[in-house]
Amino acid sequence: MPTNSPRAVFVTRESDYELLLARHATREQARFFLETRGQRIETLEDRDRQLHDALKQARLAVPDDWRQAHVRRPDLDRFLFGPEDLIVPVGQDGLVANVAKYLAGQPVLGVNPSPDLYDGILVRVSVRHLSDLLRASTAGRAPTERRTMVEARLDTGERLLALNEVFVGHRSHQSARYSITVGEGHEDHSSSGLIVASGTGATGWARSIMESIGTHLPLTPEERAVAYFVREPFPSIATGTSLRSGKLAGEPIEVTSRMNDGGVIFADGMEQDFLVFDWGRRVSVAPAAHALHLVTG
Repeated sequence: MPTNSPRAVFVTRESDYELLLARHATREQARFFLETRGQRIETLEDRDRQLHDALKQARLAVPDDWRQAHVRRPDLDRFLFGPEDLIVPVGQDGLVANVAKYLAGQPVLGVNPSPDLYDGILVRVSVRHLSDLLRASTAGRAPTERRTMVEARLDTGERLLALNEVFVGHRSHQSARYSITVGEGHEDHSSSGLIVASGTGATGWARSIMESIGTHLPLTPEERAVAYFVREPFPSIATGTSLRSGKLAGEPIEVTSRMNDGGVIFADGMEQDFLVFDWGRRVSVAPAAHALHLVTG
């Protein structure tokens, strides 16, 4: 039977210029808005041009006999990725995290359109090397990191995947009440919520938490482990603070909600894409079964 040719799926998000036009309707209104605040629309236009030029060049790098598709970030949850796809995010590092949870081992080749603006930790592939790396990826010869992801699974069977971290807490970031179980340890908590981070996420939100509490948990992106951090745990007659951080490899962290309403679980900072975590619900968070296959270039 004939098999499908590989498909390069390009992923982008709206540029700041496009978002500004959507808000103000016309360029002149957007320009006036910025100039009254001492800013220039030309700066955003240049960034927008860089993005679209990089996308155009990246699409030209795809072999002629391959298929192509283009999906915007708001449409990722409705797009059907296939096993033969190669994913090409063109944009900032966070775009890789946005798409990672929808994949099942497909190679990801991130392209950085603005190296002077984005760090390029996850978007490392230059356009001039993209064609060769696409072909190498289909043959399994491209240099690749298998970055551990985090999975949160509710007792209802619902689940959420994250490349950086999973947040468990209250949607308003007010005091969250829950019980936590790690191995033989168990404790009731009142805190600003907790996060469970991968090695990739350990350089972001988790890093700021570690610095604030004066602790360090070494965790590499490809290590089959995650780390949990409780944000601002409050000690009281009913709540403790001894289980506030730790590394998890062979066992999950179990959390049971004690919030009548407002409890949520979300991934990678995407607060609008959440699981409800109200009173009595239980969630288990651990390293995910599959990893992000990040082509490093």
